[in-house]
Amino acid sequence: MALVDISQRPGYLFTALTVGHIVLISAQVNTDRGIPVIEAITFGAFAEVQRGVSSGMGGVRTWWGDYLALQTVRSDNERLQQEVSRLQIALQQERAHAQQSRSLERLLELRSQTELATMAAGVIAGSASPDFRTLTVDKGTNDGLRPDMAVIAPSGVVGRIITPGARAAKVQLLIDRNAAAGALVERSRAQGVAVGTGTDLRLNYVSGTADVTVGDVVVTSGIDGIYPKGFVVGQIESVERGGGAFGVIAVRPAVDFSSLEGVLVVLTPPAAADGDTAAGSGTQAPE
Repeated sequence: MALVDISQRPGYLFTALTVGHIVLISAQVNTDRGIPVIEAITFGAFAEVQRGVSSGMGGVRTWWGDYLALQTVRSDNERLQQEVSRLQIALQQERAHAQQSRSLERLLELRSQTELATMAAGVIAGSASPDFRTLTVDKGTNDGLRPDMAVIAPSGVVGRIITPGARAAKVQLLIDRNAAAGALVERSRAQGVAVGTGTDLRLNYVSGTADVTVGDVVVTSGIDGIYPKGFVVGQIESVERGGGAFGVIAVRPAVDFSSLEGVLVVLTPPAAADGDTAAGSGTQAPE
């Protein structure tokens, strides 16, 4: 191995001497512009190195700028998404307030149109049982509420107070299976009793000779001593006849009980019509 190294040394020396000689010659030889060749070569080599470094640094700066811009865009997107969510929630609240305002306006309009003494009440709960259709309002005995006071809405009859507490009261809806009210057909004045079925109403005890057709509006007759006369109960949906007498007269309630937000409680019960007998207490449907 040592012999090989010794034999290769003259070649290395020759190469080194040749390169050194070229360098010396280049240092003495000038280009056409009077610049030494060695300086021109060295400058060109360093210039290429600087070019590469500059290009690399420029790429890094561009990448870093793009990264910072992306982070800024991402941050702006998150902020905008939060702002959109906040605005959507605010819009829903405004819609709820607008709907509540419209309900209150309708209640106030109804209150101004009727000569009855009434009290506005808000609906705070509903019954979860389909067998007992009730709701709870935010007024009670402290506000003057008593059992059997009628409860109405701008669209029609809601029901009656059955369990008043000090600060809240339970209302039996007219569609409850144990609810009933004296009623008549507004067009022909045919009388009967509106009875709840749990989901809608039936008009019972109507004379077989009465003039009753689909589409007729049914209103309270006032003979039960609870519901004021003339308030809308619903509209007749179907009429069945059998043997000259009426069978089932189905009535669609005027009130959408699932969307009630506010009601009016009638504080003074209506006087029974002269010469009429009560069609029922309103507590329980006639058998």
